[in-house]
Amino acid sequence: MTYTPPLWPVSVKGVALDTRGRVLLLKNERDEWELPGGRLEIGSADGTVPTDASPEAALEREIQEETGWEVEAGPLIAGGTWIYQPIPGRRVLIVTYGCTVSTPDRPPVISHEHKQLGMFTADEVPDLNMPDGYKQAVAAWCGRADHPATLVDPERI
Repeated sequence: MTYTPPLWPVSVKGVALDTRGRVLLLKNERDEWELPGGRLEIGSADGTVPTDASPEAALEREIQEETGWEVEAGPLIAGGTWIYQPIPGRRVLIVTYGCTVSTPDRPPVISHEHKQLGMFTADEVPDLNMPDGYKQAVAAWCGRADHPATLVDPERI
């Protein structure tokens, strides 16, 4: 018998802040708040769906699709890689990046993928119905002294 190793789904997520320092969160079908992001695209055989070049490129694409915001995926967040079990028996590896929003003057919009969009201060996040791994990533990113998330490169406007 040939051994087949288990495969883990991977989801890339991003902590993105508006100009007031509030984090963008989306409510999913389980009535949980979550960070924007999703899975990497492996592409289609016919080329109609392109392959993501990197986890960062996948995250940038996902956030744009889900919210209309253009972001630059920054560093991995310390403690932002964790295993989540959204339903019994299904585990997902979550990899979280800090993001710099390059379109801060554009209000985010909600896509068909989520029920609600919200903007929350770091102080409001601990009280939300949200997995602890996301809460920890938000706290880590918002607590950075050299936090670049609300800075905008004038050449990108």
